[in-house]
Amino acid sequence: MVRVGVAPQRSRNHRNLVKRNAPAQIHSAQNHPAQNHEVPGLRERKKARLRQQIIETAIRLFRKQGYEKTRIDDIVKILEISQPTFFRYFPSKDAVLRDVGKRGFECIAERLKSELSTKANTAERLHRLYHAMALEAETDRPLWKAVVLSGAMDPVRSPEVRGLEGVAISRLREILAQGQERGEITCAFPVVHLAEFMEALYHTVVRQWTVDLTGPHKLTERVDSAVEFFLRGVKP
Repeated sequence: MVRVGVAPQRSRNHRNLVKRNAPAQIHSAQNHPAQNHEVPGLRERKKARLRQQIIETAIRLFRKQGYEKTRIDDIVKILEISQPTFFRYFPSKDAVLRDVGKRGFECIAERLKSELSTKANTAERLHRLYHAMALEAETDRPLWKAVVLSGAMDPVRSPEVRGLEGVAISRLREILAQGQERGEITCAFPVVHLAEFMEALYHTVVRQWTVDLTGPHKLTERVDSAVEFFLRGVKP
């Protein structure tokens, strides 16, 4: 009985209090709009900026102390963030390099597209293409060693790069198909197989070079030899 009698009284008092405070609340809202909420666009930009900072810091450490010796702890310490924050962006240190792998395939695809626009013969196209790629890797060996060890450009270990690899391979097939039409490349094998052979040969040479610390370290020479070996094998 007591609770039933008191409840309406508290309700009326509450309504009166709300009415008295309403003008002040409206005035406060007008002069201090949504101070505790970030604009969605700003929040996304902050996230993108931190993600890029993680990638750049990791790459810097991979170059300086090597991929194997770099720990996630080292990355988060420099950036002054927590490990849980790191894991919100990347599931592992391997995953950081997948962006590098993606850019690598994009660069290969663009170079192949550029070669398709030239009137050079197949041998000139392949030598120029793979020499340029090897030269780029040669100037940044620690990074490309990290890419190889992490599997960042391996479509089996990093499925997200399959689409980009497919674009690059399709353009390589175009170059080889044009070579077959010109009589510069054998037609005894499907062009899709020839493209796979050339790509596998190149990646095998690069992988060996990145971890071979005792043999010759000139990747461009190794790649030039690999391309010449391929070309001699596919002569009509």
